Amino acid sequence: MTKSSPRTKAVATDADADLSYEQALDELERMVAAMEGQQLPLDQLLHSYKRGAELLALCRGRLQAVEQQVKLLDGAELKAWEGPES
Repeated sequence: MTKSSPRTKAVATDADADLSYEQALDELERMVAAMEGQQLPLDQLLHSYKRGAELLALCRGRLQAVEQQVKLLDGAELKAWEGPES
C-alpha cells in the first residue's frame, strides 16, 4: 500500500467569512497583478501565494454553494446556460 502525501488545504480566516465573492475575487486579482508586476521579496511572495490560495478556496466554496442552490431550484439537474434571449 502506498502512502499518499497529505494535501494542504487553504483555510479561510474568520475575517474572510465577511468577504463577498466579488470582494475576494477583487483582492485576488489585485494580488496577482502585484505579484506579476513587481519584484517582491521571497517572503512576501510566499505570503501572497498563501493568501491567494485562501481567497481561491473561498471563491470556489462560494461558487459550489451557489451551484448547489441552483441544482435544488432546477430539480437536482444543472442546466446548461443558454444566455440571454435576443
